Amino acid sequence: MTGTRQAGPAASARATLDKAADENFPVAPFFLPRAWRDDLMAVYGYARLVDDIGDGDLAPGGADARHLGVDPANADDRLMMLDAFETDLRRVFATGGTARHPLLRALQPVVRRRSLTPEPFIGLIEANRQDQLVGRYETYDELVAYCELSANPVGRLVLKITGADSPERVRRSDAVCTALQIVEHLQDVREDLGRDRIYLPAQDMRRFQVTEADLAAPAAGASVRALIAYEAGRARQLLNEGTPLVGSVQGRLRLLLAGFVAGGRAALTAIAATGHDVLPGPPRPTKARLLREVGAVLRRARREG
Repeated sequence: MTGTRQAGPAASARATLDKAADENFPVAPFFLPRAWRDDLMAVYGYARLVDDIGDGDLAPGGADARHLGVDPANADDRLMMLDAFETDLRRVFATGGTARHPLLRALQPVVRRRSLTPEPFIGLIEANRQDQLVGRYETYDELVAYCELSANPVGRLVLKITGADSPERVRRSDAVCTALQIVEHLQDVREDLGRDRIYLPAQDMRRFQVTEADLAAPAAGASVRALIAYEAGRARQLLNEGTPLVGSVQGRLRLLLAGFVAGGRAALTAIAATGHDVLPGPPRPTKARLLREVGAVLRRARREG
């Protein structure tokens, strides 16, 4: 970033890609083959950009809007931006088409090389459209259905890019990705509330006698802590269901998938370390904790393999 408000195309794309360092899991670590790293970063750039559009977190200056053919004065119209983004995405899959946004242009050769289909990419857009229209989820099943759009497509794309997709692996991957999405929601309760979104099922909030006002407090009371602990337990169970995915592959892909699972486990440990009080700020795992969890996941994979 240049520090000015007029970020150029390369700067706006780089600002999006640089957010990979803030994720709970390694996006494209150094130990992967270069071709995998490049393709995974292209997919990450897509997923991060669509989330930034949906969250109103685009780089200042209007470069993203201009690339998508939207007047920068309308860049805050998230549904308009998502529609324009989908239009540009469809150029990626059209015969002879060329996308306008640099991150979508970077995705285009990956789509061709890996024979990717539009469905997972459209799912991520639909999740962000839903975020503009739905701010509360009545049941856990409704939340899981949202995660099927917002998170599971990413895992499916990872498996496709690495040539490891199969029905059983996709099922395990979906469990891991849904868990990672729920963990992120638990970390970001305050941030999401600031966007008028609550990703804690309303049924569970009533069960634990938690109100929206309780979530806006500076620190969590006993009822909020109990609710967060309950949802964290659900996420951990999903991670456990998905962990056999790691043992089903070999080599560097096993290490990558172990990193995904370990990232979720380490984040849950960080949440627990606060006494499940996530309201002062997002609990983040240390690098040392992440490495310990990677080791634990790999040991389990060897035992079960």
